[in-house]
Amino acid sequence: MEKSVVTNRKARRDYEIIYTIEAGLSLLGSEVKSLRQGKGNLSDSFARIENGEVRLFNFHINPYKFSTDKTSDPIRVRKLLLHKNQILRLFNDVQKKGFTLVPLKVYFKENRLAKLELALAQGKRFFDKREDLKKKVIDREIQQELKKRR
Repeated sequence: MEKSVVTNRKARRDYEIIYTIEAGLSLLGSEVKSLRQGKGNLSDSFARIENGEVRLFNFHINPYKFSTDKTSDPIRVRKLLLHKNQILRLFNDVQKKGFTLVPLKVYFKENRLAKLELALAQGKRFFDKREDLKKKVIDREIQQELKKRR
């Protein structure tokens, strides 16, 4: 059972998701407590592979209200915990033109460990977004017609 805490709504709209991978997050104790309260923002965050490590940029976690450590930066660069073969696969896939690493959501697995769902994604063009919107409208109309017939 997982409890989703923070989601990146723009990611599925702006990117075509190729595949997803689960990664652990290297966090401070006060950051974990703040995340449990839902005080995070993934909207403009992205991941990059540097020196054989995957790092998460622009992930904003509000400071925990009751923390004694006031020195932690809310948008500091955080390390993602992955196996070497996963990092190598991501590195090889990101080298292809137009691919990027986008975080989709942060959740707590079994109410203990903070995990991040990371996606290999390719940016959508404007007309791709319009096609998705048309498809959603058509699917919604079909569902409404089916409800009327029952």
